[in-house]
Amino acid sequence: MRRILGALGAVLLTLGLAGVAHAADPAKPGLNAWQNQVAKVNRPASTGCYTAVYPNTAWQPTACVAAPKLPMPPKDGARPLVVGNGSDVAARVPAGSFIQTAIGSFENVTNVTSGSGPIGNAGPPVANAYTLQMNTNYFSSTACAGSPNAGCRGWEQFVYANDGGSGAAFIQYWLLHYNTACPGGWGQFQFGGVGDIYCYRNNSGGAVAVPNQPITNLANLSLSGQVSAGSDSVTLFNGSTAYTRTGDNSVNAAAGWDTSEFNVFGYGGNEDGGGMFSFNAGAAMTVRNRVLYGGRAAPTCVATGFTGETNNLSFGPTAPVASQPGPALTFNQHTGASVANCAAAVTAGDVHALTVAGLGYDFQGVGDYTLAEVGPDFEVQARHISGAPTWPYASVNQAIGTRMGKTQVAVCGGDTVVVDGEKVELKDRPLVLDSGVNVTRAPDGSYVITDEDGNSVTVTPRGAYLDVHVGVGTWPTKVRGLLGNPDNNIKLLEARDGTIFPVPLTFDDLYHKYGDSWRVKPDGSLLSPCGGKAEESNPDKPFFARDLDPKLRERAAAVCRQKEIAAGWLEACTLDVAVLGKEAAAFYVGKPPPVLDGN
Repeated sequence: MRRILGALGAVLLTLGLAGVAHAADPAKPGLNAWQNQVAKVNRPASTGCYTAVYPNTAWQPTACVAAPKLPMPPKDGARPLVVGNGSDVAARVPAGSFIQTAIGSFENVTNVTSGSGPIGNAGPPVANAYTLQMNTNYFSSTACAGSPNAGCRGWEQFVYANDGGSGAAFIQYWLLHYNTACPGGWGQFQFGGVGDIYCYRNNSGGAVAVPNQPITNLANLSLSGQVSAGSDSVTLFNGSTAYTRTGDNSVNAAAGWDTSEFNVFGYGGNEDGGGMFSFNAGAAMTVRNRVLYGGRAAPTCVATGFTGETNNLSFGPTAPVASQPGPALTFNQHTGASVANCAAAVTAGDVHALTVAGLGYDFQGVGDYTLAEVGPDFEVQARHISGAPTWPYASVNQAIGTRMGKTQVAVCGGDTVVVDGEKVELKDRPLVLDSGVNVTRAPDGSYVITDEDGNSVTVTPRGAYLDVHVGVGTWPTKVRGLLGNPDNNIKLLEARDGTIFPVPLTFDDLYHKYGDSWRVKPDGSLLSPCGGKAEESNPDKPFFARDLDPKLRERAAAVCRQKEIAAGWLEACTLDVAVLGKEAAAFYVGKPPPVLDGN
């Protein structure tokens, strides 16, 4: 695990190149410590607006202004392939603990030159109109006592809202699914003007005034939310200056806040949902979500979010990293379209596997296999077909099946999707099932399947074969199958019966013991919608790039080198280009290499 985290950390560090804006703390090494300290210092009074300037920790009174009269609504509807509306990466503290303070910030801010969004999800986009939000999870709250619905939940948002001309920091409280007349002083909200009744209000007394902060200053901004049994507050840091606003503790978040979401989002929403903030093309950054709960253990990564606002960035290419002490969770985001996950594995080309722990190895067996099992509610299977007669020792993915809870989805070839036994056609809008499973057709033609727990399967058609990306919604967690490692130990593989194999495996162990153990039994197949029982066979010998004709190998390798494929993927890319064609190199472009080569 140290090797994995070390490698991921090295990848994160490599982002610190020209065009990167770093947070202000390198110039003032004590700035982060000061921010941690001042966020926890009691305000002079239970209500009011205050400011402090580094290195002083004494709060001084400052102006309060009216907070925006806009809802920052919760997530609703389909999970997008960008940040927000449930698609995010959040930090969860150990069971039985609750967050006291959370601080969000941005590092390695790269090529952020502009951005805009509508106000309240309506009207034209406004330059530099965005929010920073530190959001709690949804939790049982005593404030729901007046609701007839046992499913009513409290929710608290610590918000910095920048409308393009000025800024304000405040707290917004929610009673979700209240489903009766809202208490006095609370506004009523309904998606589409119908259905469940939500109640929301801002803290009393207004927001703390903050000068306009253009999005190009993102690296110098951080946002903190603090709660206790008797109080709460929000603090916006602009480098060495802090602006804080005390709240009303309206939902008693101290008794339920165990998961923290932080990011940059659109400026509020309406009954149609949350608005989007759009960055310029090429923007990228690392998000740091620090949670203080009285312990030192690193938080658990959960691929979820709570607010309905979005931005146009997506996640990766490296997995989120949890660290302690701090404790904190960091993750990368950039312009693009991909689903959030906390750990990921792939099988690609003919067939190259990369496990969630980072082990790369080739697997050319033919038949139906279990790629991943995560708990009782998430499973992924793949059908491998032979490359015979031209390439008898190679195989590729022909079909992918997944079970998320009770919902089963199969992608057969490149153009057929079957959901719970029924063929479906995906058009411009995602398919949103009652189970919480979403099936989306991405701009690049991939099929993206997600569940409410943040697990995901992305199937990318490549003509005669499929590449598959398996995303895990919680990390660390136990993953079994061809894409798992026992105890997430990168140097081990585990058969279905629990037999442990040190890496690298012998040819016989890889196929006839380990591989055969993960063959799918007919009564457990998720791939039956793609045809009957698959042919089963194992290759007679290993097949690597070195086994190719030298001239063919050199031509294929030249294609991969021209695309600047990472050295750790060069052999796999060369084999794929030789066997499958030049287009196969596209999968490897920009991909971090395996942490360990299992071949």
